[in-house]
Amino acid sequence: MNWGLTPNWCERRDSNPHAFRRWNLNPVRLPIPPLSRSRNYNRNAVLPIRPRGRPAADIIQKIQALPPSLPVDHYENFPVASWLLPPRLRPPIEAIYGFARGADDVADEGDASAPERLAGLDRYLRALDAIEAGREPEAGFARIAGAVRAYALPTSLLRDLIDAFKQDVVKKRYATYAELLDYSRRSADPVGRLVLHVFEKVGDRPLLPTAPQLSDAICSALQQINFWQDVEVDWRKDRVYIPQEDLARFGVAEEQIDEQRVDDRWRELMAFECKRSRALLERGLPLARSLPGRLGLEIRATIAGGARILDKIESVGGDVFRHRPTLNKLDWARMLAQAVVR
Repeated sequence: MNWGLTPNWCERRDSNPHAFRRWNLNPVRLPIPPLSRSRNYNRNAVLPIRPRGRPAADIIQKIQALPPSLPVDHYENFPVASWLLPPRLRPPIEAIYGFARGADDVADEGDASAPERLAGLDRYLRALDAIEAGREPEAGFARIAGAVRAYALPTSLLRDLIDAFKQDVVKKRYATYAELLDYSRRSADPVGRLVLHVFEKVGDRPLLPTAPQLSDAICSALQQINFWQDVEVDWRKDRVYIPQEDLARFGVAEEQIDEQRVDDRWRELMAFECKRSRALLERGLPLARSLPGRLGLEIRATIAGGARILDKIESVGGDVFRHRPTLNKLDWARMLAQAVVR
């Protein structure tokens, strides 16, 4: 999201430690936190590792050539296109997810240099240029081109995703929470808005007037939850998503992350971040309650999953270094029950 049950309503890369899609349930977590950060991320099953010395751009064609039925072994905590999703919505959402996943991998996977990654992402922008001009894009982008034409997808949202992935290549710290939200606005929120757009095209009832804003709240919250559960994963990539202003406020230095030192200051910091993300997640509940049928159930389950991850982080005093939260079958059963009754 990515596209942790987060992961599809809005999941996008970087924040995508093993999405909830486990247990064959993967609810779509529409933003898409990154598929690339997961410890269980296993692209090797379908995408061979690029030997050193070969052009980084090769990875794009290999990723785009993946079958439409996307594997769901990237995340263990957040889902992406599940059986809960109405069948008529799956093809365009898979196309959106494939586009975002491929670009995210270009930005984050392998051993390419920053210039190579940025050049690879420029190919995605050129593909969007072609699609907008009514031309066929280069090989590897046919699925997203077809989805844009069939569902009139706003390409500006796809451009936002690429812009965020480019930012990930060069930006490793966020000074303020406002900066982090701006990143999520481009890296996570577009996926949720694209899914809502598809639903409006094929659905038979209007969305709430505030649906886009409510979707943004869900997607940004899910991405933040990915950040909090994956502090260590990101640190190993020289990334810190906890705002610098928050570290300073609670007296936590980055060295503490490196040392995996959990003291009262760290616990207070993580409690603060979890509380703020939970409030943002719950702000989107009216959207989940308003959506009909299986899509509404999917989004409610996704929200319940994000909340469950927060519960687990809080239950260990924020020690995500030694107790990284994962969801088990009992959690899934609880989440589904909550989705049905909410």
